Amino acid sequence: MNQMEAFSLDVRDLMARTVADLYSHLITRPTGRAVRLAIERQLVDLGRPVLSQVDFSSVAVLDYSCADEVVARLLLALRDGTVEAEAWILFRGIQDFHRDPIEAALGRHGLRAVIESGEAAAELLGPSEAAERDVWERLETLGRVSREAAPDLLFRTAEDARHLEVLARERLVYAHPVSGDLLSLRVLARSLDPSIQSPPSQEAI
Repeated sequence: MNQMEAFSLDVRDLMARTVADLYSHLITRPTGRAVRLAIERQLVDLGRPVLSQVDFSSVAVLDYSCADEVVARLLLALRDGTVEAEAWILFRGIQDFHRDPIEAALGRHGLRAVIESGEAAAELLGPSEAAERDVWERLETLGRVSREAAPDLLFRTAEDARHLEVLARERLVYAHPVSGDLLSLRVLARSLDPSIQSPPSQEAI
């Protein structure tokens, strides 16, 4: 696996570069599509594993069609291989008025996403089984768990190992390809330096 990188994408900045006006308003599907395509291009151009922190903190208005494009369809494209990039996505700066459109878009497609609303712990948004969410929350609380310690620290039932595999496959947590260590995306972001802006640095994880 190539060295992993992290970079932050300010959605408002992307709008300023891809649409003519209303830089803080994601209110039409074409606007959302333009932002999504800009994100996808950056992920593909990087050509290596990446944690992308998509920052909504400066977005003053978000409608359902834009949430569908920038969140759900971005995740779908990565999941289905339409966009050929090895990427983990952490949606940051999520405010109360962002939540309903994002949650509706995720529910419509049966997707989950990891969000941060501020300095508090991250949250798993979207439909999921209670047991699977419990595993995710245990790792989120611990931050990082070695492969050897996972059964003792993360598993409560015989199915929890399978739940963790699903979470890793959907890139809702990070499983180190060599050590097998498990990291929440929040801790992964911190370990890669969340202050990085595009173009990304070359710090390894």
